[in-house]
Formats: sequence, structure tokens, C-alpha cells
Amino acid sequence: MAKPNALAGLRILDLSRILAGPTCTQLLGDLGADVIKIERPGVGDDTRSWGPPFLVDAEGRTTGESAYFLCANRNKRSVAIDVATPDGAKTIKRLLESCDVLIENFKVGGLARYGLSYDDLKQDFPRLVYCSITGFGQTGPNAHRPGYDLLAQGYGGMMSLTGDADGQPTKVGVGIVDVATGLYAATAILAALRHRDATGQGQHIDISLVDVQISCLVNEGTNYLLSGQLPIRRGNEHPNIVPYQVFEFSDGYAIIAVGNDTQFRKFCELIGLPELAEDSRFVTNTARLKNRDVLLPILIEKLKHLKRNWLLERMNAESIPGGPINTLRDVFDSDQVSAREMKISMSHALSASGQVDLLGNPIKFSETPVSYRKPPPVCGEDTERTLAELLGT
Repeated sequence: MAKPNALAGLRILDLSRILAGPTCTQLLGDLGADVIKIERPGVGDDTRSWGPPFLVDAEGRTTGESAYFLCANRNKRSVAIDVATPDGAKTIKRLLESCDVLIENFKVGGLARYGLSYDDLKQDFPRLVYCSITGFGQTGPNAHRPGYDLLAQGYGGMMSLTGDADGQPTKVGVGIVDVATGLYAATAILAALRHRDATGQGQHIDISLVDVQISCLVNEGTNYLLSGQLPIRRGNEHPNIVPYQVFEFSDGYAIIAVGNDTQFRKFCELIGLPELAEDSRFVTNTARLKNRDVLLPILIEKLKHLKRNWLLERMNAESIPGGPINTLRDVFDSDQVSAREMKISMSHALSASGQVDLLGNPIKFSETPVSYRKPPPVCGEDTERTLAELLGT
């Protein structure tokens, strides 16, 4: 007998698109929620066209399903409704009669034009949890500005920390602010639902990409607030731990992540430089931070003559943190990914093989496991069935 899903019985009306909102609703869908994704008729989510790569059908033709769309839209029904029309807006309100949550990422005030803002709906739907995701939030001098992951990384300071000291400010390689915003949104929705279930009161959740990105500054942000000193770009070096970075070896690159003084002493013994751990300039992490410009050249020169795997194996035996820098082929071919089910396959009618490979959900429950019930939908494929089920039309 299959175990129940944690959010079974919860229904979400998803008016979001791109990545932050869809990341949130895919997570909630994996946890068991019934997610109804509203898409523009004939067009759908913007990311459907963000390729290549696209899914290829049995005749070798490129479909309209991009890898970008597929990454964040499983466990959802696709219902094609034009919310900009009076009939479309009316249908959305009718659907809300059986929904617990509405999530949207229109510009501030965008849905008010159609009578679908929180203020428009809260009286008729007092238990509704309404989550709005924008670039800068519902308030403040920049509330009117559009928001994209790259702009948020720039405005919120992340890019000033990322990249080589002498190179360009650099974004993170994936839309990490969108993803983090989706995770914050999911957490906020679950908290609001707990409050709703206890009190009967819904509420409006206001989440912005820039706010989330600022929260992601974590130690570097607090370093600045405490010291008043602007951090510099250090490439792969760590601002508070030494040595904690990428090093070049005779046969490639690897990560050395020495987290405490005991690990440093063991590390120095392994590489044949035990005297470094006795040097007053390096004996503690605080001292190593102060003297990183002296220590790092010594380590760089030594490690470039050593074999990467030789050292990593010995570090692992001594519980000294370190590891490889894998390509995505290395990642998805690994026993770890297989054991943790981080690559999954789902059936897809448009795929040449009948299957599509996707990323797995990282949450492992003992009693209410995540489930993969429905592949990312074709635009509008669930419209008639969903409207008939929920509205009797």
C-alpha cells in the first residue's frame, strides 16, 4: 500500500511562470498538492520556448517542450485560460472556490486590472493564502521595476562577491535567486496554511527576488555589517576559512576544504609539510586568515606536483574534507545520484523514447514520501478535464 503524501488534499492555483514560482509549486506538487497551472492559451509559460535543448518526438522533430520548462513543472495540470479577459478572470474566481492557495508573479498591481489582486479577492475568499513574487516587493521605491535573477544578483550584492579578484563580477551559474525564492515561497505558504488552519484566516505573502538574494549573503553580509569593510571577490577562496578553495594538481583540479585546526595539522602531514602546522603564522584559522598571502603560495606550489586522486583518497581516510569538481556527466553517472534517486524518469507522450529524465526531489521522508505522479504537461492539456471536474463545465 502506497504511503500518503504530506500535502494530499491541498489545491494550488498557480498563475506564476519562469522559475521562482514554478519551483515553489513543483515542490508543493511533489509533496502531494494538486497544482493547477494557468497558462496563456496557445503560448503557455515563457520558458516553454527557452531552448534548445527541446524534447524530440518519435519522428525526430523538435517539440515545443524545452528542458528549461521541464525542470520545474512536473506534478501540475496545465489549464489554458486568458486571465486578461472578463471570462478568464471570472473562471479564475470560480476555480478559487476549491483552492487553498494562489501564487502569482505578475508586476505589482498587474492582477488588479483583472480584479484578481489580493485586495479584490480577500473578502470573498477569507481563507485564501495568496503569494506574490516580484523583483523588488510590493513596497519601496523600486516596487515598480521588473525582476530577473541576474538583476537581483547584481542589485543585491551577490555579483560583487563572485568571480576572480581581477575579473568581472560574476553571476552564479544557474538561476539561484529564483530557486531560493521558490523555496522561501514554499516555506511561507506552508506557514500561512498552518495559521489559516488554526484561525480560519488567510493572508497575503509578499516575497521579492532582491530580498531573498540579500538574505543569501549570509556570512558575507553579516561580515560587512559587523566590520563596515566591503568584501572583495576571492574567486574560489573563502572569506573566513583557510585553506578552503580549489587547488590545481598535476592532473587537474580539486577542492580542499580544511575546516578546523586539527584537520589542518593532518593535512600538512599528508602533503609532507608538517612544519606548516607548527608555524605560529598558520597554527590557527585566525592566524591563517591573517597570513593567507603567505600560506597559499606555499600550498599552491606543493599541490601542483601531487596527484589529485592520491591526495583525495588519503584525505578521505583521515576525515579531511575535500573532493572532485565533477562535470554533469560525472554527477549523473555516479552511484551517489543513483542511490539517492536524484535522477528520475517519467513518461512523456511527446518524447521519442516515451520517457523524459528529470532531477529528483532532495527531500526524503520516512512516512510521507514525495511522489512523481504527472510529467510536465503540454500547454492546456488538462483544460477541459479540469474545468469539467471543478466547475461542471
